[in-house]
Parts: sequence; structure tokens; C-alpha cells
Amino acid sequence: MKYEQISNSLFIKNRKKFMAEMRPKSIAVFNSNDIYPIGADSVLPFEQHRDLFYLCGADQEETKLLLFPDAMDKSHREILFVRETNAHIAVWEGEKLTKEKATEVSGIETVYWLQDFDRVFFDLMTEADTIYFNTNEHYRQAVETETREDRFIQECKRKFPAHQVAKSNPILQKIRGVKEPEEIELMQTACNITEKGFRRVLQFVEPGVWEYEIEAELLHEFVRNRSKGFAYPPIIAAGNNANVLHYLENNKRCLSGDMILMDTAAEYANYSSDLTRTIPVDGKFTKRQKEVYEAVLRVKNEATKMLVPGTIWKDYHVECGKLMTSELLGLGLLDKADVQNENPQWPAYKKYFMHGTSHHIGLNTHDYGELKTPMQANMVFTVEPGIYIPDEKLGVRLEDDVVIQENGEPFNLMAGIPIEVEEIEDLMNK
Repeated sequence: MKYEQISNSLFIKNRKKFMAEMRPKSIAVFNSNDIYPIGADSVLPFEQHRDLFYLCGADQEETKLLLFPDAMDKSHREILFVRETNAHIAVWEGEKLTKEKATEVSGIETVYWLQDFDRVFFDLMTEADTIYFNTNEHYRQAVETETREDRFIQECKRKFPAHQVAKSNPILQKIRGVKEPEEIELMQTACNITEKGFRRVLQFVEPGVWEYEIEAELLHEFVRNRSKGFAYPPIIAAGNNANVLHYLENNKRCLSGDMILMDTAAEYANYSSDLTRTIPVDGKFTKRQKEVYEAVLRVKNEATKMLVPGTIWKDYHVECGKLMTSELLGLGLLDKADVQNENPQWPAYKKYFMHGTSHHIGLNTHDYGELKTPMQANMVFTVEPGIYIPDEKLGVRLEDDVVIQENGEPFNLMAGIPIEVEEIEDLMNK
């Protein structure tokens, strides 16, 4: 891995939190992700299952984690299973986790080779009443591919039909949403790398550059700072492309008079950052561009102040809609009749701002975290309002990542990244 090794104290804490929520005499198993083929002998770069990583820090394929707090043998209350390495694997694929290194990374004393899993698991299941399955219940999930977890669940139900079944996901939603100090520090590192990339492109952008050239500049800066690269597919959208919310082609030339919406950010140690900035290709905002930009900025600043303990996510978005409605009236994009006659299920402001303002962020860009219960300190949210005006070939979105504080305004992990009109213009024209 490019990143510096994380202290296993984080993963020890995370496991303790998870096991404290488990039923008596229950086992939980977590599987690594598959390596996905793309044809011939080619595969996608491996990405560890974020739940497994959260609980043990093992960033390697063919890994299993077993948690059994009530195991009769104390050494079997936490077990990590890793792929057995050998000289051939070392030559062809590189170093893999030894049992000693797996313990160092995870803080788990009992490590077995993966080939021993079936034997050990069967023995422990004779002591257990309940098995926790780790299904993906994120509110935005739309996965069609059968995963390693899916196959494990099917096999387990066939072999152990008399056991009760429980879900890991509600526990993970609860504990992953509230970040430990070490996690916030890792996210701050990701945000700092993102800042370096953004400052780099402010010096690079001028009329005639291509969207993919900006992408290349960002990737260069991210990787040279120990990131794998983008935390999510980069959106670099000049002119009217900014009105496509998930524009990914990045293949158009940036022309004089355009604004460029850049929703791009770095990961670090599997933790995400999520930044959006919108800048003028010419290095100077027009009067209209500045009006729309500063309207979005005002909404972002006011929306940020509302991210405090006790806030309900659904109610928060209603209030953000009111802020945006006021700004759209001021810009002449809506009139009072539009608001008075609006459909409550699709308010008038949605014509120009059709997505949500905030989501959890952490090991996933759209991270696990409770949304129907009050917000808590040390949850980390994005704040990302936007205004999209296809008729003017103009789209503006601004986004930062903020940590909810016990007292006071949220802490902005991206406070050092330029966002004010004057600062952006000054940096682009140096």
C-alpha cells in the first residue's frame, strides 16, 4: 500500500464497538471483496471491502474476519484468516501478509491461513446460536454483481439451517457513522492531498485545455502524495457539461467564457474526501457567473451551520431547500408564483437544484451512517449545494467535508481550499 501503516488501536476499538452490539452466543463473519475480471487475464485493481477494513485493517484479497465474543476458547473470540503466502507468490505478486504481519496490522492475535476456515468455523458454529451476515443495505446501493459475501451467505444457510440469522448492517450503520479521531485524521490527510491537486489546476487552467488534461494534473498530484488516486470517478465538466450531474466523459475542450465544475477528490488509506469547486476558464468571473456562484456559496455556508448534534437529516434538507428558494428568487430564476404553486413533493427550487445537500463520508464517499436518527458529534458530512441553468450553459456546485462538533459550528476539513471569488481569481492569474 502507498499509505503509511495505520495504528491497529483504531481497528481494536472498532471491533470492540461492533461486538458490544452483538447478541449472546453469536458469530459475525466478514469477507474481503473479489478481484473482478475485465477479460482475458486482466482484472480491476483490488479494492478491499470497507467493512472488513474498518474492523481489522487488512488490505488484502482472500481475507476473512470472524468475531465470536462468547467463544469458549478466548483465543477464538477474534480470528483473522489470510491467504497463505509462499515464495512463488512473493515473486509473481509481491509480499503478502504473514501471520505475524497480520497481527501487527489488525491487533488480532489469532491468525489462521484461509484454508483452515471451514474446519475452524464448523467447530465454532457448534457453540453459537446466531450468525451475523453482512449484507449491503446502503440507501443508494444498486449492486447486481454476486459478491463474496453473497456466496458465503448462501453456503452458510445450506450448511447451518438451524442457526438464527442476524444482520451486521444496522450495527455498522450505527458505529461507522461516528468517526474515531484517527479516522478524522486520515480524512484530513485525504483533504490535504485534494487541496494540493486543486491548487495545481488553478495554475494550469486556461482557455483551450481539455477536461482530461485537468484530470491528469489532479491524478499526478494525488499519487505523488501517497494516494491511490481519485476517491470516486472524477467529474470535470466545462460549460454545459456541468448540468449533467454525473458527467464522467471528461473529453471536451474548455473554452473562453466557460465555467468548469470539478467534483474531484483524493482518497488516502481507503478514506475518502469529496470536493467540488467551480472556476472560470478565463481566470475571471463574469458578472452573472459571480452572482450565481456567490448564491451557491451563501447556501453552502448557511447549510453548514445547521449540521449540529440533534439535527434530523430529512428536516435539514427541507431547510436547505428554503435557503435555495430564496437565492433563486434573488437571481430571477424563480418568481413568487412558482413558489406559491409548487408541488410539495417536488418544490420549485428542484428545477435548478435537484440533488441532496449532504451525505455521510468516510471509508466510502457515500458512507454508512444513520440518517433517520439525530446527528451526532464526530459524524462527517459533505455540504454540496448547486445551481444548474442549462439555458445559460452554466452549472455551479460547491462542496466541502465537515465534522459535526459537540459544541459550535462544524469543523471544515477543507477550510484551506480556496473558495472565495477573489482568492480563486488571484491564484489563477498569478
